[in-house]
Amino acid sequence: MSKEVLYKKSYFNRLGELSDLAPDAFKAYAQFDKLALSEGKLTKKLKELIAIAVAHTTGCPYCIEVHVKAAKSEDVTKEEMSEAILVATALKAGSALAHGVNALNAYDQTEDDDLYKATYFNRLKEFSKLNGDVFKSFVDFDTKSMKDGLLSVKEKELIAVAVAHTTGCPYCIDVHTKSAKNANASKEEVAEAIMVATALKAGSALAHSVNALNAFDS
Repeated sequence: MSKEVLYKKSYFNRLGELSDLAPDAFKAYAQFDKLALSEGKLTKKLKELIAIAVAHTTGCPYCIEVHVKAAKSEDVTKEEMSEAILVATALKAGSALAHGVNALNAYDQTEDDDLYKATYFNRLKEFSKLNGDVFKSFVDFDTKSMKDGLLSVKEKELIAVAVAHTTGCPYCIDVHTKSAKNANASKEEVAEAIMVATALKAGSALAHSVNALNAFDS
């Protein structure tokens, strides 16, 4: 094994070793992951699209590999996959921008002890004056990534809700949960999307264990 190559597809084969090293927890996670990705209120196809989007926000190359293959088996096209990835991209960028309202509060040394309030999000428009061209360009990208395409607005908003839970952006969760509801997503569908995100975020940590095993054995 090369010490220079930290990621190889073949390294993922070591994951099964955790079933011997931490059997109870590994078995419990595997069962949770199976249930989270199983068909429910959301189709398995949409869940795999959500999984791909989340895998791009966690930055797990093993997860991307696994779920792209799983998505193809559910007849996801390359174009649909790309739309899901662009939603994830918009949400990850949007999370950074949304937290800009906290930066504005910090810069202005506001005396409010609350770090997150829904009303703080109203300060976002200030960036249109502070860095107008770039802000406008992001808004254009975000709007286009979320519009109806091969994936419906409802599907994209469910992907956005899932991704927002992996970026940990309370403003994004608030905005996109409401948008998903407005697109006729049920509470059960939103919950299933969140569970896929939960499984993928946990799965990213688990998948990287093969790197830990390589490091431990080197």
